[in-house]
Amino acid sequence: MSGHSSSTTVGSLPDTTAESPFVPVALTWLVWSLFAASIAVLIVSVRFGVGWELPGLVAVDGLTVLMWVVVTFFSGIVHSYSRRYMAGSTHKTRFFLATFGFTTSVMALVAADHVALFGFLWVAMGLLMAELIGINEGWKQARAAAAVARKYFLASSALLGVALTALWWTTGATTVSGIGAATDTVGGPVWLIAAGALVLAAMIQSALIPFHGWLLSSMTAPTPASALMHAGFVNAGGILLARFAPVITVDSTLMLAVVALGAASAGGGKLLKSVQTDIKGKLGCSTVGQMGFMIMQAGLGFFGAAITHLVLHGFYKAYQFLSSGEQIEHATPSETTEHTIGRTTSAVGFLVALVTGLAGGVVFTVLTGKGANVDSGLLLTFFVVFTTLHAARSAIQQTSLPAPARYGAVPLVFFPAIVVYAVVYEGVSGLLTVSTATTELTLLHGVIAVGFVGIYVAIETGVHEQSQRLYVTLLNATQPSSDTLLTSKEEYNEY
Repeated sequence: MSGHSSSTTVGSLPDTTAESPFVPVALTWLVWSLFAASIAVLIVSVRFGVGWELPGLVAVDGLTVLMWVVVTFFSGIVHSYSRRYMAGSTHKTRFFLATFGFTTSVMALVAADHVALFGFLWVAMGLLMAELIGINEGWKQARAAAAVARKYFLASSALLGVALTALWWTTGATTVSGIGAATDTVGGPVWLIAAGALVLAAMIQSALIPFHGWLLSSMTAPTPASALMHAGFVNAGGILLARFAPVITVDSTLMLAVVALGAASAGGGKLLKSVQTDIKGKLGCSTVGQMGFMIMQAGLGFFGAAITHLVLHGFYKAYQFLSSGEQIEHATPSETTEHTIGRTTSAVGFLVALVTGLAGGVVFTVLTGKGANVDSGLLLTFFVVFTTLHAARSAIQQTSLPAPARYGAVPLVFFPAIVVYAVVYEGVSGLLTVSTATTELTLLHGVIAVGFVGIYVAIETGVHEQSQRLYVTLLNATQPSSDTLLTSKEEYNEY
């Protein structure tokens, strides 16, 4: 209306140091203290090569200490961020208690050695994450999302229970370390049940296709809870496979199946992301793909690479979620708006990418020793270089640099990234007690590699958008549970 003006009614941001209740403040300081203590333990562990254990109950090794540092750091960031994000919420104290409880359950999980304790903490971790997803009890969509997630997590826990029971039955060992030491007695149908259940439990927890529904239905969770979920919770699948690596690596056929399942989710997540329009949906589909890549690395026998990937992905995804509000842009579609997310790659751009990738492969091989022989290490090098190069090119394409400058910027971004990846991988591998289980390459490995490249090329060039049937299939696959969708803003009331 002419002459009518409106003014903002939003007050100043709260002073988190003055207005925060005791519980959020205390837990934030406590989790940062745990981070500092974890750093000290890591230094001692690296410097003196020592471990700690309560025989038959808890065993603290390199993977434990590394995960303590990573988990407490992410949790500290989330706690600090949430003191302002949750300010004024009636669920603030409960949110902080659930977040801290989740943190301590993960810390205990990676240290647990007794199979019963490990299974109990796995269940607790899932239930606490479901609590965070549905933290707003007055929002029916949040309750529905929590119910969906809880069903998946309980299914994962049941599968883990089957696996642990089968392994105890066949080995007589009641500890994770004992099971690993008795793998020479593992085999037959009981082992197959245990190994299959472990892989399925990891796939559900890491939201691999076709178990990604719970992740895409969890967008009702507060943004800091989503950051903790995507940066930490979904990584549990990789940790599970690393802990039970001696069981998984008994048979090369199973390892090949794990590679295929991981590759399907890695490529599928990329395709699902291509039809998403909202920020959190894109990030969710990206996580599906990245977790597939992590599981694929485990299937290749490089558990150190899988742990490296989950750590680096955790840093990246935590930042992406906590800064997701800044990525929202208000724009009106026009005739000049690009429809396809892909861009036609010029001959010069392709040549630059090819030369950069080959040089990057040499760098990764020199730094890690992987890729020098014709085995699964060569495939690992290929996948790491390919995905890192793709990420570098995508980052450059989002800038306003002219085309000639982009060609030069790609190697400038790519080479530091591949060096960081290789250095972190070497450091992580040095902490792990799990040995690399290199396997011979097969025809299926080659098919997976070709299919992997084909999906990325199709998306890059926009070829995948030419099929309406494929588009509809992908769009349907990205839909969350209908009960979790907010159809009217009146249905949501934080207070």
